[in-house]
Amino acid sequence: MFERLFENGLWASRFVVLLAVFFGLIGAIILFIVASVDIYETATFVIRTYLAHAHPEHFHEDVVGGIIGAVDFYLIGVVMLIFSFGLYELFISDIDAAKDDSGKGSKILAIHSLDQLKDKISKVIVMVLVVGFFQKIADTQYNGALDMLYFALSITAVSVGLFFLGKVGKH
Repeated sequence: MFERLFENGLWASRFVVLLAVFFGLIGAIILFIVASVDIYETATFVIRTYLAHAHPEHFHEDVVGGIIGAVDFYLIGVVMLIFSFGLYELFISDIDAAKDDSGKGSKILAIHSLDQLKDKISKVIVMVLVVGFFQKIADTQYNGALDMLYFALSITAVSVGLFFLGKVGKH
C-alpha cells in the first residue's frame, strides 16, 4: 500500500518539469521579441541615416553589430524552444499536433532521448558561440600583420570545428 502510494507520487512528480517547459517558452518568446525589436531599431537607424544623407563614423559596424546581436538572441530563443519541447516530450507526453504535422518543424522538434535533446541543444549553442565570436571580431581593431594572422587562424579554427561538428552529426 505505502509502496504503491509512494510510486504514484514519485511518478506524478515528473510534472514539476512543466515549470521548466513553461518558463522556457516564456524565455524563448522574450528573446524573439527582444531580437525583433533590435532588428527594428537597426532598420530605423539605417533609414534615418540614409534619409539624412549622413554617414556616421562606425555606421557599417553598428548595423552589422545590431543584426548579429539579434541573430544571437534568435538562436538562444531556438535553444529555449528545443529545450522546452524536448523536456515536455521526454517527461510528460508526445505532442500530438507535431505527430499530425507532416512539415519539417515536427521533425526538428521531435525529441526521443536525453542524448538527442543534448545534441540538438549543443549544436545550436555552438552556433550561438560562433555568432558571438564573429560579433567580437567585428569590433576588434587590427594593428598589424600579426593581428591579421591571428584573425585568419581563429576563423580557420572555427571553420574546422564546424566542419567536424557537421560530420559527427551525420553519423
